[in-house]
Amino acid sequence: MTPEPRSPYARALGERLDDLHPRLRTYFQAIPDGSVGVGDGVFDRVGTPRRWLWPILRMLERRGVVAACWERDVPFRVENRTIASRAIGERTFHLRRGTWVMRDAVTLTRHGRVVDELGEPGVVAACFDLATRDGALELTSRAVGFRLGRVRVRVPRLLSPVVRLTETFDDAVDRQRVSVTIDAPIIGRVYEYRGSFRYRIESSAREESTT
Repeated sequence: MTPEPRSPYARALGERLDDLHPRLRTYFQAIPDGSVGVGDGVFDRVGTPRRWLWPILRMLERRGVVAACWERDVPFRVENRTIASRAIGERTFHLRRGTWVMRDAVTLTRHGRVVDELGEPGVVAACFDLATRDGALELTSRAVGFRLGRVRVRVPRLLSPVVRLTETFDDAVDRQRVSVTIDAPIIGRVYEYRGSFRYRIESSAREESTT
């Protein structure tokens, strides 16, 4: 019998997976073959109010990494799949100027750390430490790199931005909450998005029939 696939998050967490809220365990475990994880919700805010950063962010926006904007109450949809032991995510932001899609692929290193590659093809990569706290999952980057052609360049630690992601579940409103922040040395907060959504696992065939 072929063993069931495990997501990079589940393998990195090991027994700590049981520390997560039950609904978060569903979110971070592998998606069964023939299924897709779908979440619909609203981001309270997306982007950065530092407009001087937008020209830089637009280059990354075109590659599906971050959006050059500062907007509130942004509807979004997330679709998660497990393909070849990777957690593949696609987030569609319904911005005022139109839809924008962020894509990422999460893998596990041989050292047991989670690496998230953002954009196409893997423009930015961040290696994370994972922690559980009061049923939530917290990720903090320990290294960030960029792809220049075929070469991966690691940002020196003193210059590297710190990416933090927190996923919680709010039983009072039956919604999952997500917060992502990026802070750069000296500058401070350069990007963020945070909001809440409802999540479900459904058949890929059903998802395809509605598109």
